[in-house]
Amino acid sequence: MDIKGKKINFLGDSITEGVGTSAKDKMYVNIIAEKYGAICRNYGISGTEIARQIGVPYENCQDFCKRYQTMDDDADIVVVFGGTNDYGHGNTPLGEMSDRTVYTFYGACHTLFEGLINKYPESQIIVLTPFHRLNEDDPRAEHVRSFDTAPLKVYKDIIKEVAEYYSLPVLDIYANSGVQPAVDIMREKYMPDGLHPNDRGNEIIVRMLTKFIENL
Repeated sequence: MDIKGKKINFLGDSITEGVGTSAKDKMYVNIIAEKYGAICRNYGISGTEIARQIGVPYENCQDFCKRYQTMDDDADIVVVFGGTNDYGHGNTPLGEMSDRTVYTFYGACHTLFEGLINKYPESQIIVLTPFHRLNEDDPRAEHVRSFDTAPLKVYKDIIKEVAEYYSLPVLDIYANSGVQPAVDIMREKYMPDGLHPNDRGNEIIVRMLTKFIENL
């Protein structure tokens, strides 16, 4: 698929918003816009999850399942890049593959992916898994929850499982980026805070994502 001149909606969290980069022109969304002359719309908001958070009034919710509905309708490509915050500090249970509620992670993935298909029936929808992160096996993750959760890899696997159900292509950054912040040299080069890719980390996203799109 040719990226040149395409209209691309990027739905994401702090990584898409650009946290960790040194300047706006180092953000992966903006690099793609500049390199390919694409119209890249950044819908990344820091701290947001795919699933709706229990106990948060609807008007204050910023989950992906709510926000995708307000994105511009004329996208040629839609990129979804989230899940790390659902693991890190989300308060919804994992649920089951049969769920269709925004209040479990499984159900929210279903709601989001099917909703995007209905909103963008002629567009290419692409799903990215989270990066590895420090302490990704800690059952309390960022230690803001009162209950244990599954490792990040389980969330990654659910994203892939649900995307496969809808036959949406998945770019597995978790498995193939070459970034594992538990390894000191990788963290120093690509992800100094153990969560947000820096300028070099964003270059990896650009390289992987553009090649992935071009091969579709």
